[in-house]
Amino acid sequence: MSPSSMQKGQATGARMDASPIRNRAGRPHQHDHEGMLFGARTELYFALASGAALAIGWLLEGRAPPPTPLLFYGAAYLFGGFFTAREALDNLRHRQFKIDTLMLVAAVGAAFLNAWAEGALLLFLFSLGHALENWAMGRAKRAIEALGHLTPERAMLRRGDAVEDVAVADLKIGDIIMVWPNERLPADGVVVAGASAVNQAPITGESAPVEKQAAASADAYSDFSKAPEQHRVFAGTINGSGALDVRVARLATESTLARIVRMVAEAEAERSPTQKFTDRFERVFVPVVLVLVGALMLAWTVIDEPFAASFYRAMAVLVAASPCALAISVPSAVLSGIARAARGGVLVKGGGPLETLGAVTAIAFDKTGTLTEGKPYLTDVKPLFGATEEELLAVAVAIEHSSDHPLAGAIVRDGAKRLGETPVPRAEAVESITGKGIQGRIDGAVVQIGKPGLFETGPAPMPNELRLMVTNLESSGRTVMVVRRGARYLGVLGVMDTERPAAKETVVRLRRLGIRRVVMLSGDNQRVADAVAGSIGLDQAFGALMPDEKVAAINTLKVESGGVAMIGDGVNDAPALANANVGVAMGAAGSDVALETADVALMA
Repeated sequence: MSPSSMQKGQATGARMDASPIRNRAGRPHQHDHEGMLFGARTELYFALASGAALAIGWLLEGRAPPPTPLLFYGAAYLFGGFFTAREALDNLRHRQFKIDTLMLVAAVGAAFLNAWAEGALLLFLFSLGHALENWAMGRAKRAIEALGHLTPERAMLRRGDAVEDVAVADLKIGDIIMVWPNERLPADGVVVAGASAVNQAPITGESAPVEKQAAASADAYSDFSKAPEQHRVFAGTINGSGALDVRVARLATESTLARIVRMVAEAEAERSPTQKFTDRFERVFVPVVLVLVGALMLAWTVIDEPFAASFYRAMAVLVAASPCALAISVPSAVLSGIARAARGGVLVKGGGPLETLGAVTAIAFDKTGTLTEGKPYLTDVKPLFGATEEELLAVAVAIEHSSDHPLAGAIVRDGAKRLGETPVPRAEAVESITGKGIQGRIDGAVVQIGKPGLFETGPAPMPNELRLMVTNLESSGRTVMVVRRGARYLGVLGVMDTERPAAKETVVRLRRLGIRRVVMLSGDNQRVADAVAGSIGLDQAFGALMPDEKVAAINTLKVESGGVAMIGDGVNDAPALANANVGVAMGAAGSDVALETADVALMA
């Protein structure tokens, strides 16, 4: 059976159930946002139609016969009030009195007072805000569902000497699955055979692939969380050039990726303290106003006045008691602020994040792709023992040119730039040393390039001078590769995901704006995190964090510092973005789920 046929059907991701996103009333938001006749898209069209009818009616005021503006105001009422009326009726069916009910009754009251334009404006702004909220929730829901597609639906299960194509959902703990090169891993597990470099960026955010090798025995590390990094792999990550056999350690519904999906959905459904206060206020305020209005309408039965007088007094109180001014002025102020931010390349998703940003006192940055460029660069070329920089680079570029490893790509790309017109020799018999490096022949001599561990044994171990240089580079966060030609060491190369040019200045300006604490939350190892944080000037760096550990760090920061903003770009950042007081996504570089989960997107 060929690898392609074995992997048939793996292109489609497995779906993972997530908690329902909730609407403003706190109930599960279940209508189809895009597909249904009265979905979020239709709601937005109705709101815009209401605004257009209102504008035409206002322009015709005093310029056309009296019935004409009234017809357009009536159309604005119809389009603007349709979904508000549906929401109000839904609230009443659930024995809830929400602001939708009060806004609708207030608009009707305004019409009875002959204030058609004011009532139409109220319904337009209210329906527009509601439509945009539901549209955003629909996008967030789809982004969360898309996370499940990072995991293949099918897996290759070993049964003795046979291999069977099975559904990932049917895998059980202890099953042995086979993962071909360049395929996504279907389950969390421990490597029991083979070796490969695995791209863990979707889960941990690490900029460089992580070398994986087989554990001592197939039954080792029954507790997956305690398995060493070199042995454990995660569902949704991407295998490198080596085939792996993996013992399943977690069911599909309990994988790290599945937990990310649940954490994001739960955080999206969680209501902020302000929203909770508003809900409690509405539950008391709206019924009180409606009861008061009802009592005033019956005043004619106990005092000597006509029903019309009691009715108009009740309508006046209704309009005065309703938060019409807030419903009109607050959206206007928010829209102005959002528009101003958008002109600067900052997309703010609503008034809530805009308000919360002003109370932020601590900021947590992701590292890869946020503070750094998000891809490796050749940062250090250190020739030794009489070798020149040109010789070291030419040999390295020649050998690494045949590798598909991301670090090899950085050496070839940046090394060729440094060499300029210097000729690169021809490499032959190039082959991977799985998990350690690469080797080939140049002019008959064997050339090896790889991690320092590759050269710890053999006839020509690393000299002390070389060891010292390796230690110094590793302590500064570099990934170090040693180059040896025959028995002669040519030197070392350092590769690193470099910081963005504006990173330092950004941190300085944030401090000037009153941010008291700036930290880094990274999936990279602590050494790399400390090196980047020290270079940029952060207060603290937390390394080797899984997505749920980033959430815990955000919650700790909330307790210690109050308002916390999280800035990130990857799938692994989504739970932390959702749990922070304000989540900020790197727009162009960000993953879809990070952009949809975040409250603010930096698009410029």
